[in-house]
Amino acid sequence: RIVIAEDLRNNEAITESPGLGGAGFHSQWDARFVHPVRAAVITPEDTQRSMFAIRDALLSRYNGDAFRRVVYSESHDEVANGKARVTTEVSPDDPQGFFARKRSVLAASLVFTAPGVPMIFQGQEFLEAEWFRDDHPLKWELTKEYPGIVQCYRDLINLRLNRGGLTLGLTGQGVQVFHVNQSEHVLAFHRWNEGGPGDDVVVVVNFANRSPSKYRIGFPQAGVWKLRFNSDSKVYCGDYSGLGGSEVVADDKGYDGLPGGGEIAMGPYATLIFSQDKPKNP
Repeated sequence: RIVIAEDLRNNEAITESPGLGGAGFHSQWDARFVHPVRAAVITPEDTQRSMFAIRDALLSRYNGDAFRRVVYSESHDEVANGKARVTTEVSPDDPQGFFARKRSVLAASLVFTAPGVPMIFQGQEFLEAEWFRDDHPLKWELTKEYPGIVQCYRDLINLRLNRGGLTLGLTGQGVQVFHVNQSEHVLAFHRWNEGGPGDDVVVVVNFANRSPSKYRIGFPQAGVWKLRFNSDSKVYCGDYSGLGGSEVVADDKGYDGLPGGGEIAMGPYATLIFSQDKPKNP
């Protein structure tokens, strides 16, 4: 069985083996992830979002093992005790509105693409609002009002579990945050297990209410990179822009310290996930 600690003091001994003086838990909730991620999406002004704090949240781990931490943006602690769900924190008067939808999914996309054990809180996947009370039932009718958001979470889960066989890197330990643009509020990182087509994954996150159409980032290698997920897709909500295309052809000129480079388009507050097809057998 996997045994998880809710300790929240960033104590590596919690997930160290008893033989080395530790408590022997397999994983623990990571306060170094949830707090900066929530701060980045809840903060009203784009200029106040720290890309460096997100970078550090992605790189955090205990005992050198990414899976010894649980990553999340909502929990029973984070949505109660004077605090509320991300949707309500973003927009108290319109918790299912454009900005609440966009930025709550932005946080969820980091949960499913960061190294670690992802966790979501009940109702998060259909934009539940207000704060958590155990005598207050979930508004299940929101699943019918916002089926696209439910599908968005389903798609993120499928990619995280590599169910399509093309995003193995999201199941691995490897992570490199190769692009941190604080002035434009864009961040990109590379995930991998062993590397190569079908394994390497590039995640780009736009933390701004802007839609750059020719934004250059690096890629682990040249070639065609298919867009596997776009949180700005009209499939998820009709008022989204749908910017992002379907693929990027990375050149071999390099960028961001990586061998390849290419230009992408992004919608506001959007996450894009790219990977390469596996070579076809002769």
